[in-house]
Amino acid sequence: MTDETAERTLDAGFFRRWLGVAAAGAVEQAADRLTELDSAIGDADHGSNLQRGFRAVTTGLEEEAPASPGAVLILAGRLLISTVGGASGPLYGTLLRRTGKALGEAAEVTPAEFAEALRAGVAAVAQLGGAAPGDKTMIDALEPAVEALGAAPVSAGTSFRAAAEAAERGAVATVPLQARKGRASYLGERSIGHQDPGATSSALLIAALADTAEAAR
Repeated sequence: MTDETAERTLDAGFFRRWLGVAAAGAVEQAADRLTELDSAIGDADHGSNLQRGFRAVTTGLEEEAPASPGAVLILAGRLLISTVGGASGPLYGTLLRRTGKALGEAAEVTPAEFAEALRAGVAAVAQLGGAAPGDKTMIDALEPAVEALGAAPVSAGTSFRAAAEAAERGAVATVPLQARKGRASYLGERSIGHQDPGATSSALLIAALADTAEAAR
């Protein structure tokens, strides 16, 4: 991104495009792969569950059209909790709702303000799931993403693409790990050698954020 794009404030429309268009589209395209990953170490439903959830997010955001970034995230989180089965609904719902609450009612936010709010959202997910980096969960993608956002120079704004790349590296790095949390942890050493589906879908979400920011240039 250019400095001009990085410094630009983000309004409700930006977040509706991120979650209701870019993220929803990414989940649609990757649903089969996510389910395949989940079939190895989970319940074989991660892709279909997220697909259902983000379809509901798209519809809900179109119908209600929340007027602030925080309201967009809170609504999307609520819809994911109500439509996504298993642990993914509460975890993704917590991520978005906590981020939205941290943003408050402001009509526009800076990338730096969003980065701090997202950090709060990731912390809430870690607390809910009791997970830390290295446990082979979505935290392995989300934590590097927020660290990358925080490392961006203030004068240059927040680098969403750097966050996406960090999240992708984090997801791939789950392959050699043994799961210590979630359904996969029941498999013990048999979870080694498989990429975590939650980390993979989290990386998709951050990549969709970067795509949305770049499309706004």
